[in-house]
Amino acid sequence: MNSLLEALQEGRMVELPDGNKDQALTILANLIEAVPSVPAGTDMTGTIMTREGAGSTALGKGWACPHARLGNEGDLVCAVGWSPSGIEYGAPDGKLVRIVAMYLVPLNQKNTFLREVSGVAKALQAQADDAMWAGIRDLTQARNALLDMITVGSESAVPEARARMIRLEARQAVVEHLPATALTGLTLQAVTIVSGPKLKPVVLSQHQDLSNRLESVTDLAGILSKQGFLDVGDWRILSRGSTPYAAERVVFDCLAVRRVPERPVIVPQSV
Repeated sequence: MNSLLEALQEGRMVELPDGNKDQALTILANLIEAVPSVPAGTDMTGTIMTREGAGSTALGKGWACPHARLGNEGDLVCAVGWSPSGIEYGAPDGKLVRIVAMYLVPLNQKNTFLREVSGVAKALQAQADDAMWAGIRDLTQARNALLDMITVGSESAVPEARARMIRLEARQAVVEHLPATALTGLTLQAVTIVSGPKLKPVVLSQHQDLSNRLESVTDLAGILSKQGFLDVGDWRILSRGSTPYAAERVVFDCLAVRRVPERPVIVPQSV
């Protein structure tokens, strides 16, 4: 499952809006089209929609693996989406899809793709809790669950080491931007920010007040691009990476960190 792991490592995992299947597929297709190694002019969206029209790519247990095949050679590319509410996908077990792993499959990667999807299917089959993916509450939890699945499902020690490295990088990013006194009692929140010229930033998070505060920041994208973090109230926003799109739009994958206030120490008064 190396391509799936690379998608996580390179920031190609996003939270999908609502339960709209077509919109989810379009977002992931755009992510793949933005990868530098993908040939210019690749109509990922059109190819994916045509393929889905021919039959559902849902695997069951909350997963789907839509894919588009290319006639030329290149790299197997993956992008992953997590749906909080679930997507009606026509799955064989009737369950809503929570994880959509989309693949671009060049001619020379057909067998690699089949092995990868086979590995995913085997890992899902071995999964004891059928409701596990429906119980995930945020993007960070979804990412960690995927890393655990990849680690357990791999027969090689290399993917396990890479999975640990991704977790270490995420934790190190928090440590590097926070004072030493703030390393305990932290609240973490995954945040996605969409920006572009003459476009008011759109902030996707589970915390409404945080979203409102960020959307009111002047030159939010410029600050994140320049220094990689900013402070908003008692939150510190850390940029973990960005993905460019058409029309100069950029999607930032961020981690919001807030220190839980310490309870005041009450000193008994003498009578």
